[in-house]
Amino acid sequence: MTRSPASGGSLPNTDSNTSPRGGVLIEDLTEAELERAHRVDSVLPALAASAVEADRSGEFPIEHVKTISEAGLLGLTVPVEYGGLGGGLRDLAAATFAMATECASTSLCYFFQCSGSSRGLLPLAAIDAGLFSDDEIPIVRAFGERVLRRMGDECRWIANFASESVRTKGTAVTIATEASRTDGGWVINGVKSFGCATGIADDYLVTAKLDTGDTVADLAVFLIPRDTPGVGERIKWDAVGMRATATHGITLEDVFVPDEDSLTVPDSFVNMTLVSRGSFVGNQVALSSVYVGAAQAIYDFAMNYLTSTKYANSDDPIGSSDVHRQLIGRMRSHLDTAFLWARRQIALETADHDILAKGDVVANWRIAKGEIADNCFQVAVHAMKACGTSNTGMEGPISRGFRDLSMALVQGFPAERGRLEAASYLVSGSEGAQFGTLKS
Repeated sequence: MTRSPASGGSLPNTDSNTSPRGGVLIEDLTEAELERAHRVDSVLPALAASAVEADRSGEFPIEHVKTISEAGLLGLTVPVEYGGLGGGLRDLAAATFAMATECASTSLCYFFQCSGSSRGLLPLAAIDAGLFSDDEIPIVRAFGERVLRRMGDECRWIANFASESVRTKGTAVTIATEASRTDGGWVINGVKSFGCATGIADDYLVTAKLDTGDTVADLAVFLIPRDTPGVGERIKWDAVGMRATATHGITLEDVFVPDEDSLTVPDSFVNMTLVSRGSFVGNQVALSSVYVGAAQAIYDFAMNYLTSTKYANSDDPIGSSDVHRQLIGRMRSHLDTAFLWARRQIALETADHDILAKGDVVANWRIAKGEIADNCFQVAVHAMKACGTSNTGMEGPISRGFRDLSMALVQGFPAERGRLEAASYLVSGSEGAQFGTLKS
């Protein structure tokens, strides 16, 4: 075991050639995955050193961009032919888990950076699946490869912006940001309310609807450099947890995007979702792996404290009392439950041969997301009870872990919505719309 300056506890040893931190979640890493996982381990000390200050200030440590880039990790999920490391969902889940044991905020930002590769990979997969016509293929391929080369060959940090504050009944995410045709490209106007690495990333991947229609078939994706005229930042917010993620979002006022940085082929967004292995564009369980990593860290801190701190009148650790053993048992039960749901979803989306039909994989994810979130948060609740008032300082690992894990409850959608969607699918064969548009 090794000491963690961020958590204050003992975490799995990462010095061995066979036991990188991410192997705690993905227990059967291949040789290639092991090599990529050790790259992740190489950045953990830097993440740990900045974790407390990042939480206190609510600012993403900008030096992490260089640290992660120099480790080659910006292209973790980008194919080798585009300058990446050739990893997949298993690599990403292992990476976000490992990073979150030291700094959950950085891990969350990193997930959204890597998720950008789906906007390159899925258009290419949709081409292979025959979902585009011959005249559409060159346009779609050029955009997909541009995204991948931007992340791989050019080592640029890409942020994803889909969510908006506007809501409509019956859809999880409503897109009101609009793109209008102009000479040589498109003009974008709108507000994106959530997206990690605002003001940090080199480029923003923005989902918008074309002004020519109001259905999901009219959704398009645009690759926009951060310093493009008209791109701004929303007012920063003082979040309870995951404070150093720069999630305040962007504003877009008459932003010009050239055709080559635009994927506006009709149904391109829908086709991407059709070829993913999971919900939406897939890989979302790697986001939940962030919270599993954070739960692991708080559990490890609590166990270290409860087994090393002794009663004043005996040599027995305080964890030996009946009440503490109850709390330890509950912590472990919740942590293991989160692990089981995460591993099952990862297996469903990465198995060489499909284990379940895609609809069932998505339904499993709807439940898994909430179960992982709720159980990880309960690890923090019971750790706080077990470690007591003296461990509730705002900068301590219990407080930081508790606040970070509270964000899992509202990230994306709450457990209640996930169970409702899964039940709707299991009963009627369909679920509520995940994406919709706000009519002009």
